[in-house]
Amino acid sequence: MDLAKVLDTHRVIVCVGSGGVGKTTTSAALAVHAAASGRRVLCLTIDPAKRLAQSLGLSELQGNEQQVSRELFHEHGLELRGSLSAMMLDMKRTFDDLVARHASSPEQRRRIFDNRLYQYVSTSLAGTQEYMAMEKLHAVRRDPRFDLIVLDTPPTSNALDFLDAPQKLVGAIDSPVMRWFVETLQGSPGLGLVGRSAAFVLKGLGRFTGAEFLQHVGQFVTELNELFGGFRERAKAVYEDLKGPDVAFVIVTSPSPGTVAEAIFFTRKLREYGISPRAMVVNRVHAPLPVEADRAALAAELRLHWQALPGPESAEALLQRMLEAGESARALALRDQHGLIRLQRVIGPDLAYVEVPAFDRDVHDLAALANLSRHLAPAP
Repeated sequence: MDLAKVLDTHRVIVCVGSGGVGKTTTSAALAVHAAASGRRVLCLTIDPAKRLAQSLGLSELQGNEQQVSRELFHEHGLELRGSLSAMMLDMKRTFDDLVARHASSPEQRRRIFDNRLYQYVSTSLAGTQEYMAMEKLHAVRRDPRFDLIVLDTPPTSNALDFLDAPQKLVGAIDSPVMRWFVETLQGSPGLGLVGRSAAFVLKGLGRFTGAEFLQHVGQFVTELNELFGGFRERAKAVYEDLKGPDVAFVIVTSPSPGTVAEAIFFTRKLREYGISPRAMVVNRVHAPLPVEADRAALAAELRLHWQALPGPESAEALLQRMLEAGESARALALRDQHGLIRLQRVIGPDLAYVEVPAFDRDVHDLAALANLSRHLAPAP
């Protein structure tokens, strides 16, 4: 199966990989390809570079859907048979919408929004961004306006953070220790000597941390579990969404040794989680160069054109710089080939595999995204 087939046969594409490998640009290019092919696409990205928004004809990506104009496609000689919308994940807004949607009353909603701990968790706690990305996906995948959702996962040094961090967030909010803490603060009956001693300790702790803050902690955990009928159970349901048959994970990497090692590790870990990745995209691959040029023949050819070259540099000096640049390019290509051989050997034949060449220029406009999409999913 090639990547075009993966796009055609799934409703959700999740692009994962370490930072700096072109994951966000790849996500956008896949969305452009699917929209041009006739599908109604939503590209949901996390903290994108401003030039990506500009390449889609938008001043900036926002927390609400913005449609990319059909005229922009026409300006670049492209046909848009479907539609393309883009939005950036707003972590705080997503959490607020979640609370507003599930609160049993305006009073409960106000209590949660005013809670000091909620204000911290919804903006700063590690794992919240990753969990909210899953929550947003959980919501938009049921939106009938879209045939395809492309999710660009958060930029992390370790791609596994996207899967692990939500579980850590749940553990921080809904752990046995936290539940014990809440019960003790609320003075549950039958605590016994140990419970009364714990309550005494917590009251003492309140002198240092502020009794009001401890009450905020207890209230927040209680409200959150009431809101979702058990935060742990909800997080599990959201997580299970990722294992659905309509979801395809696309691993994005580059040929450098470090990112290849992480792509191999992540492929294995995804399978351990019960998730089968569907494609591997390797960006910025340096093509092998022809065999080394004959120095004398190259020097003779260069002298024919030397007089027309600007600047005072001698033909011999220019020749030397050209040869050195060629050697550097050849070394990069050789390094890439070693990494790609290792990658293909480990991932096996069941993944769609795509190599994207290293371009001379950054992908900075819609035409460049469309060009990238032709490498990712070439037309038959």
